[in-house]
Amino acid sequence: MLPAGLVASVVVSASSANLGPGFDSIGLALNLCDEIVVETTDSGLQVTVDGEGAGQLSLGPGHLVVRAIERGLQAVGVSAPGLVVRCRNAIPHSRGLGSSAAAVVGGLAAVNGLVAQTDSTPLSEAQLIQLSSEFEGHPDNAAAAVLGGAVVSWVDRTGNRPDYSAVSLRLHPDIHLFSAIPEERSLTAETRVLLPAQVSHEDARFNVSRAALLVVALTERPDLLMAATEDVLHQPQRGPAMPASAEYLRLLRRRNVAATLSGAGPALIALSTEPQLPLEALDYAAANGFTIIEMTAGEGVRWSPGVTVAG
Repeated sequence: MLPAGLVASVVVSASSANLGPGFDSIGLALNLCDEIVVETTDSGLQVTVDGEGAGQLSLGPGHLVVRAIERGLQAVGVSAPGLVVRCRNAIPHSRGLGSSAAAVVGGLAAVNGLVAQTDSTPLSEAQLIQLSSEFEGHPDNAAAAVLGGAVVSWVDRTGNRPDYSAVSLRLHPDIHLFSAIPEERSLTAETRVLLPAQVSHEDARFNVSRAALLVVALTERPDLLMAATEDVLHQPQRGPAMPASAEYLRLLRRRNVAATLSGAGPALIALSTEPQLPLEALDYAAANGFTIIEMTAGEGVRWSPGVTVAG
């Protein structure tokens, strides 16, 4: 049982998954972060949310951060009689920028900050990836939030439960990142049902080649990003559900900007060797309710006893 009065704080990055052909396997952390502070108490549960999701999210045991904390405590073999959980959210919700993965990774990492003040052993990076991936069933966003930067992730289903793993990639320094975030929202569960249960060998072969090329483009040959971000398995199928995003994606790619849906959308992520987007792209964003944010690759999750992680 953890004593009352322990405090832990966490900073966790947003993420963009898929990046076109890397469906459920390639992800990229972004320098847009949520902050979480957790304190153990003698009893009860108190949750506060500022920023994104304020007034909309559960403030009880159903809150995703709380659920992740409980899972993390179970994994390290301890419990807490009470918790105060304070969330300051900057990652937009339901836009495809990994807000749920950040919540889960943040909650698990908060457990590390708490148990580091006791004799218990904190969760390893591998455990953080495994436990956080179990919440969503695929590790792309979760692994990016844990490790930071660009990642390739995979799942081994030969055992009694799926085993999730990931490795980091060194993102080429010439790549500039831009997110285009619309006002509209979309849930991954709603857009995933648009995907067919089966695909042709031709389409599978196309995406395999592009996903392999994407690793090369991200790390060594950013001049290949346009070809490397082509996809036929999920973006065309999701497009009709988010017409403004689909049209913006077509516009950017016509202007030779390697843009993709960010995760399941409706946000877009653009990877470019140019320091700014074309004027036509900026005009479309302004006219159609998209906010453009220039970003850099985000760091891996940072946790600490106390409240001093952000600096």
